[in-house]
Amino acid sequence: MDSSKNNKRIASNTIMLYLRMILTMFVSLYTSRVVINVLGIEDYGIYNVVGGVVITFGFLSGAMNSATQRFLTYDIGENNHVQLRKTFNAAQIIHICIAISVVIFAETIGLWFVTFKLNLPEVRLEAALWVYHCSVLSFAITIIQAPYSALIIAHEKMSVFAYLSITDVLLKLCTVFFLSYITFDKLELYALLIFGVSVAIAAIYRIYSRIYFEETKFLIVNDKALYKKLSSYSLWNLFGAISLVAKTQGVSIILNIFFGVIVNSALGVANQVSGTITSFVSNFQMASNPQIIKSYATNHKEYMSNLVIRTSKFSFILLFILMLPVFMETEYILQLWLKKVPEHSVIFIKLILIEALIQSISGSLMAAVSATGKIKLYQFVIGGFSLLILPITYLLFTIGLPAEFTFIVSVSCASLALIFRLIFIKKLIPEFKVGQFIHEVLVRNVAVIIMSLMIPMTLSLIMRPSLIRLSLVVITTCSSCITTFYYIGMNNNEKLFMRNTLMKVGGKFLQIYKNKYNSPK
Repeated sequence: MDSSKNNKRIASNTIMLYLRMILTMFVSLYTSRVVINVLGIEDYGIYNVVGGVVITFGFLSGAMNSATQRFLTYDIGENNHVQLRKTFNAAQIIHICIAISVVIFAETIGLWFVTFKLNLPEVRLEAALWVYHCSVLSFAITIIQAPYSALIIAHEKMSVFAYLSITDVLLKLCTVFFLSYITFDKLELYALLIFGVSVAIAAIYRIYSRIYFEETKFLIVNDKALYKKLSSYSLWNLFGAISLVAKTQGVSIILNIFFGVIVNSALGVANQVSGTITSFVSNFQMASNPQIIKSYATNHKEYMSNLVIRTSKFSFILLFILMLPVFMETEYILQLWLKKVPEHSVIFIKLILIEALIQSISGSLMAAVSATGKIKLYQFVIGGFSLLILPITYLLFTIGLPAEFTFIVSVSCASLALIFRLIFIKKLIPEFKVGQFIHEVLVRNVAVIIMSLMIPMTLSLIMRPSLIRLSLVVITTCSSCITTFYYIGMNNNEKLFMRNTLMKVGGKFLQIYKNKYNSPK
């Protein structure tokens, strides 16, 4: 395996995804601000909790999509084009069945739950139901489109994925501006426009894949063993998807039952901030995960182990650099960003960011376990930890504890899940170096955190909240984290790779500069 070529591909894909993320981050944050101001805090809370119910029904799709990407990537790694076409078409048929099932379930039991069980203002019930129906249709479209996005990622066409993501957020920004000039019920119109965006993006994914990937040509697959393998893997992957629901939408519903839609607004803001920041890490892992699976498929276990460790280490420190200024200046940032800051937003954001920091280590570990295909016991145990969040949260709320305790429970479960992930990966992949992982990822990064906190924390304590303090905290955080990570967090091989990469990038820019200014007039 040409590890140098693979590392360059990962670096190139990561850069492309980061460029995409920088643009989508600013557009998404601005869009959220405008949506809150246009809809109002109450309608924004209604949209979050009602739309969340639909996402709750999508845990099956999430499990199936993850399975699809794993098997497609594995087939590509083995260079098995015949099997790749069969896998894609089987996955497409399964996704269509899932979409139909979700619509039926959502429009019966789900509709009853939204109408009679959610804590919604009675005067806005009709608008809430309109949002619900549009969200169901949007989600069905997303499910059907999922195999196409999974195929693009499996082929590591991250530039295409980036362009389509940018198109998605720009279209959503246009819908928000459109809302400002319409007198029609803005909540209902917003849901309808978001549905229209989902249809447009799904169509683009489908058209591109049909043009560039031969395996998307329709094929009737009668391979029962393949359907069984995909379905079995997906059913066990279901625990991971349910875990995501428990930590996001399930918690949203419980918060709504106990505290009402205002707290849902705070949760929506917190999830927006956390999602934006963690997307940077997700992009890095998205660029690395296909290589982890392909290296396992070609039996390059040592390269895979090193890639898992390096991905976890860099994911953690990247998220830490991004989250630390937000964590320290949450209240001031929210005042700058939003005209109306929902109550509880500050504490929600801080606790969700702590959980995200722990989860950032786990992404590459999950990819390695998925590569083996042996996920039954793994998903049962890890999913079990996450499922505990809902009953424990419900119990704590019944005895009168405040809303933020649900995130304290989530942080505890995430910590336990990380320990068990290391146990499982060593069992499934004996070549994996757990001791090296603990030293390189946990020990080194904890040392980086301790050393890099000193200057930003001092500034935060001695200065009053202001734009100047925020700027200084951002500057000192970046400089101290990068410096300490280079000297403490990175080993000698990683330092050498970093220096060579920077020299190559610098050389390219210098050559572009020379060509521009030394060319004949």
